[in-house]
Amino acid sequence: MDPDSHFHHKHVIISGGLGFIGSNLAIRLVRAGAKVTLVDSLIPEYGGNLWNIEPVKEQVQVNISDVRDDHSMRYLIRGKDYFFNLAGQTSHLDSMENPFNDLEINVKAQLSILETCRKYNPDIKIIFASTRQIYGVPQYLPVDEGHPLVPVDVNGINKLSGEMYHILYNRIYNIRSSVLRLTNTYGPRMRIKDAKQTFLGIWIRNLLENNDITIYGDGSQLRDYNFIDDVIDAFLLVASIETGDSPVYNLGNHIPFTLKETAEIMVQQFGAGNYSFKTFPTFLKKIDIGDYYSNYRKISEKTGWLPKVDFQDGIKETLEFFRENYHHYI
Repeated sequence: MDPDSHFHHKHVIISGGLGFIGSNLAIRLVRAGAKVTLVDSLIPEYGGNLWNIEPVKEQVQVNISDVRDDHSMRYLIRGKDYFFNLAGQTSHLDSMENPFNDLEINVKAQLSILETCRKYNPDIKIIFASTRQIYGVPQYLPVDEGHPLVPVDVNGINKLSGEMYHILYNRIYNIRSSVLRLTNTYGPRMRIKDAKQTFLGIWIRNLLENNDITIYGDGSQLRDYNFIDDVIDAFLLVASIETGDSPVYNLGNHIPFTLKETAEIMVQQFGAGNYSFKTFPTFLKKIDIGDYYSNYRKISEKTGWLPKVDFQDGIKETLEFFRENYHHYI
């Protein structure tokens, strides 16, 4: 199933559109012939970067605005066919240190977006980016959509609330919406200056700056990874199909790696570097979820989606991208 042709001449809005996933999605949609509007606050901590859209900067409309601004969103969502709702605060540690800010962005802003759509564009279709973090510590593996939802931090609780608002507005007001629960997403244009989006970002920076990758604990924790191209495929596939009541889908990969294996692969593909182990800080250990990898059978059966890019190939492409563009991301 090729979803790209579905978006030819469609009007699309992407919140968080200058961020990692949003910018890659924008590039793909422009090449598919869509009319794309990007909304991003460019708050430094959240990953927005104008360089991310360099390949299509003349072919998209960029609005520097916060999704919490009702007035601008009221104007921007009019006449749009699809809303890829990607804006959010993703740092688990930041959510614990500044919980009210996380609440504002990941809960209040979501309710505001849905109210705006209900009043000014009830026919729009929304695809909301959620996270595996809402499951908390896995009670079984691989984790499917029926797994209990027991978040271990403020960010997980708030992302779950954002999900539930989308589900509620679908059921009560028929606002078409789907939810994708993302696992560790990586690839070109990801945030690498710190670990606010994923630990893989700071690991890449460490390699580029000839520093050791630091692994907390013994490195035996399991993780699954999705390359950005596969994640964009999932967003477009789910957006292009007609769905019932607010479906929720896991993304993931059936081939997990330990953190030690992950570091070894990254060093190998980079051709240099090393890694070392460090005692898990007590506070971080309390919000760590331990082993995790997803069961993505539901989205596969519904849309045919499968993760196609092996981690070795994807991380090699990612490292090559940042070797060439390092100065734009630090």
